[in-house]
Amino acid sequence: MAQGSYVHYLCQDETRVGLKTLTGKVITAAGIKPTVEVKWQRDNFWIYGAIEPMTGKHFQQEYSKLNGESFQQFLNWLSVQLGSDYAILQIDQAPAHTSSAIRWPENIIPLLQPPHSPELNPIERLWQFLKKSLKNELFSSLQNLRERIQQLFEQLTFEQVMSVSSYNFILEALFYAASY
Repeated sequence: MAQGSYVHYLCQDETRVGLKTLTGKVITAAGIKPTVEVKWQRDNFWIYGAIEPMTGKHFQQEYSKLNGESFQQFLNWLSVQLGSDYAILQIDQAPAHTSSAIRWPENIIPLLQPPHSPELNPIERLWQFLKKSLKNELFSSLQNLRERIQQLFEQLTFEQVMSVSSYNFILEALFYAASY
């Protein structure tokens, strides 16, 4: 490892967002049945993201598909963002993540979480947090949705990311590792 380099612990996953309306609770007067306009269009895209629970730092990129090629592009982009730093990257065992075709950049070390355990990945809570803001919103185009998501990421603070992603078991492990 190069002198002055830092090792980040990042949690990575993807989420799909699209024009189909995410419905949520609506408050109305007593006896009034709530109504919400809904779109059923299935046009969508994927957000690939990585977060650092210790600092709230976050990285995200948009891709049209969930596949190994897009994951490889995200890894290459993330590697550039890290510069001379390194990252231990917690990932699930999705086929796109474990494919032998994936060429891991030298500064990113994969850490596979147990299969079928999304609750262990803190970024899942960040996706829930962000999608909550999209409930009952209608978007006329994918471009309008992209702009809204960009606005949400611009408003997102490091403190908010830390708040939703700082699992005690991860923080304790990192503090323990840093003490050696």
